[in-house]
Amino acid sequence: MNTIKSLKEMVSHLENLGVNKKIAVAVAEDDNTIGALIAASKAGFATPILIGSQEKIQDLLSAENADPKTFHIVDLPDQQEAVTEAVRMVKEGEADVLMKGLIGTDKFLKAVLNKEKGLLPPKAIMSYVCALDLPKYDKLLFVSDTAVLPYPDLNQKIAMVNYSVAMAKRFGIEKPKVALISATEKPNPAFPSSIDDTLICKMADRGQIKNCIVDGPLDVFLACDKASIAIKGVETPINGEADALIFPSLESANSFYKGLMLFGGGELAGLIQGTIKPVVVMSRSESQQSKFYCIALSCLMA
Repeated sequence: MNTIKSLKEMVSHLENLGVNKKIAVAVAEDDNTIGALIAASKAGFATPILIGSQEKIQDLLSAENADPKTFHIVDLPDQQEAVTEAVRMVKEGEADVLMKGLIGTDKFLKAVLNKEKGLLPPKAIMSYVCALDLPKYDKLLFVSDTAVLPYPDLNQKIAMVNYSVAMAKRFGIEKPKVALISATEKPNPAFPSSIDDTLICKMADRGQIKNCIVDGPLDVFLACDKASIAIKGVETPINGEADALIFPSLESANSFYKGLMLFGGGELAGLIQGTIKPVVVMSRSESQQSKFYCIALSCLMA
C-alpha cells in the first residue's frame, strides 16, 4: 500500500477498502460524538451502537437531521450500566471498537481495566498513541504518551515504542523512524528518562526492538527538522525525519500536542493501546472533526 500521509488520506483509504466496523459507544449523549458518528456512518466505515438514554440520543440524532430509526440504540440511562454493556459487547465480539461518550474518563477506564470483564490482557501495558496532522510537516507524526502514563518507566517506554511502530505500519510506513524526545541530545542524569533512552537504543541495535529505527535522546528540532541536523552537526539516523516521537512524561507530550492543535492548526486522531480491541477516549471538549478522525483510526486499527 502507499504511505498514508494525512488524516484525510486515512479516511479515503478506509472508504476504498470498504471497511465497516461496529462501534459500541458508552453514554452516547453529547452532540460532538453523535455528529462524528453520523459522519463516520455516512462515510461507510462505521456502524454505531449508541448506548445510553434513548430519549437523549434520539433528540441529538434529530437535531443533526439524522433519522433515529436508522441507528441501533440501546436504552440504558444509567451510566454504569451503559459502559458495562459497551465493554461487554466489545469483549464478546458484538462490536469491534469501544468509544467513550458523555461519561467521566475515570469511570470509563475503570470498566476497561476490570480484571474479569475488561479489555486489558493480564500484564499488558496500557498506553496512548496519537497521529498528528500538521500543516508544517510533510507526513503524519505519531506521538506517545499523551493521555495514560504520567512518567513511563523503561518497560513502559519500550511498549510505547512498539505501539507507535505498530500504528505507523498500518499507515504504510515499513520502517518507522522513532525519536526518543528530551530537552537535549546528550544523556544527562538530570533527565532520568534520557538514560532509559540510551538503553532502548542499545536494545534496538541488538534486535530486541524490531521493525524500526530508534535514536535518542533527541530534541524536537533534531527529530523533525533536517536543517537543525546541519546546524548542530549531530549525526542521527532519524535525520530530522521522525515518524514517531516518544516523550518522557505525559505532561510534556500532552502540552506538545495541545500547543500544536491550538497554535499550529493541527488535527489529531488517537487511541488507547494494549487493549484487545481499539478503545477511543476523547475529551468531551474535543472537536467533532477530531472525534471523526479517532473513529476512522479505530476502524483502521481494528
